[in-house]
Amino acid sequence: MTEWTIKGEELANCNCNFGCPCQFSVLPTHGNCEAVVVFDIESGHYGDTDLAGVRAAGVYYWPGPIHEGNGQMQLIIDASASADQRAALQAIMTGEDTDEMATFWYVYSAMAPTKHETLFVPIELNWDRDERTGFAKVNGIFDVEVSPIPHIVSGAAHRASIQLPNGFEYRHAEAASGSAKTHGGEISLTFDATHAHLAHLNISGHGVLGA
Repeated sequence: MTEWTIKGEELANCNCNFGCPCQFSVLPTHGNCEAVVVFDIESGHYGDTDLAGVRAAGVYYWPGPIHEGNGQMQLIIDASASADQRAALQAIMTGEDTDEMATFWYVYSAMAPTKHETLFVPIELNWDRDERTGFAKVNGIFDVEVSPIPHIVSGAAHRASIQLPNGFEYRHAEAASGSAKTHGGEISLTFDATHAHLAHLNISGHGVLGA
C-alpha cells in the first residue's frame, strides 16, 4: 500500500438542515444525501509525490442515506496538478491505498458505484474557517458560497461547531450556511441555506491523524 498524508482545508455543503444529521448517526433531513465538497491541500504526499498546493473537489449524490449505497460521484482536480498529482488524488479520493472504512473518501467511494469521469479544470476558492465565510467555484460545473448561520430571532451571525473525537473526516468543524448550484458535470444539485461546514483536515490512509 502506498503511504499518503494530507493536511488542508475543507468546505462541504450538503442538502440537509444545519448541523447535518449524518454527523450524529441520524437519517438525512430529506431522506437522501447530496453534497459538494472542496479541498485546499496545504501539505501532503502520496508516496514520493508532493501534494502541497493542489486543489480538488467532489460532487456526490445518493438516493437514500450514504450507508445504503447506490450513489454517484464525480471528482474534480485542479488543472494545475501534474500527472502524478492527478493520479495520486484520484487514488486517495476513490479509497485506494486506504485501510477499510478508515476515511470518508473510502466510504464515499464504496457507497458510490457510479463514478463519472474525473474533470481537470481550474478550481477557485477563498474561505475563512473561523469567520464561516467564503466561496468555491469551478466555471461551468458548480458554485458554492458559505456564510454564518443566522440567529433565528435576531439574524445576527450564530456560531456553532461540531466536535467528533473519533471522526473519520475531521475532529472539529465550524458549522455554516451554504448555498450551491451545479451548472454542468454529470450530477445536478441545488442547495439554498443548508448545512455547510469548514474543517481542517489531517488525514492519512490509516485514518484521521488529529485536529
